[in-house]
Amino acid sequence: MTDLKALLAIAGKDFRSEARSRAATVATVFFSSVTLVILAFALGRDAELMRGAMPGALWVALAFSGVISAAQSWQGDLQEGALDQLLTLPFPRAALFLGKLLANWLSMTLLGALLLPVAVAFFGADVAAAAVPTLLVTIALGTLGFAVIATFYAALTANLQARESLLPVLMFPVVVPILLAAVRATEAAVGSGDIALARSWIELLAGFDLVYLVVTSAIFHVVVEE
Repeated sequence: MTDLKALLAIAGKDFRSEARSRAATVATVFFSSVTLVILAFALGRDAELMRGAMPGALWVALAFSGVISAAQSWQGDLQEGALDQLLTLPFPRAALFLGKLLANWLSMTLLGALLLPVAVAFFGADVAAAAVPTLLVTIALGTLGFAVIATFYAALTANLQARESLLPVLMFPVVVPILLAAVRATEAAVGSGDIALARSWIELLAGFDLVYLVVTSAIFHVVVEE
């Protein structure tokens, strides 16, 4: 089996497992929706404040939902004993990591694309048609960087007893640059409509994604061997 086929097979397995159980899907959609509703309700008396808070609220909802999704992807394999079987197969450990990452990233990107119009409606933000492609690129790159860190640290803490509390504590300090760049890019595209400024933040976001992806892929074998 080639590395690419192994990667796609692992991602496909995760999608099929989630399609059967829908545990992570229900949890992430419910949690992210409740987060947006609560934040919108808390800021509801000031329309200008709500419009300014929309980018941050969107990424808060995506961030916490992404933690749930990443943790669930590893826990399912551990409980079923599938992870031990995957580790015996003749393909690089990086392929396992990238397959899990691909599934988590696509799930988060889809959730982000669904939450974007909801957040715009809830917070009364004005989004020009020209800014929509920029926003979608921001969501794709922001969720990629977040999924890289979330998937890596979820694997690191999967066998620990206090994994539910350790995962966010360990990963959020590392993922802060991704979230800040994503919020600023979203803010530039939605608030001022400054596409050039948004693209500058997107370039920075892409740089963080690349660094995180290369580093985590290179050292992932140490995590699973330990």
